[in-house]
Amino acid sequence: MDAVGHDVQTVEGMASGSDLDPLQHAFADFGAAQCGYCTPGILLVAAALLDANPDPSREEIKQALAGNLCRCTGYLKIFEAVELAAAHKRGEQAEPSKESIYGS
Repeated sequence: MDAVGHDVQTVEGMASGSDLDPLQHAFADFGAAQCGYCTPGILLVAAALLDANPDPSREEIKQALAGNLCRCTGYLKIFEAVELAAAHKRGEQAEPSKESIYGS
């Protein structure tokens, strides 16, 4: 596909200056990004999902991210990071569960 005349979003463009996007913050806070190879694609797909649906279910997040493969981490932290970022973008106070951070 030719990009001439189209806007191209990159993961670097998600931030506003030095202020990270809520998704970027959530991924860092949750440890949802490991080696970083898959992270840009996952962040961009998650951002598109949240633009289209500000309150996605866990199943909708799974379906949206199904085309992105991560070999370093389980997907649970990624799904939780998207949920946390969605809540923050909706203006809700949200904190990760202790189980998410410390395990059960």
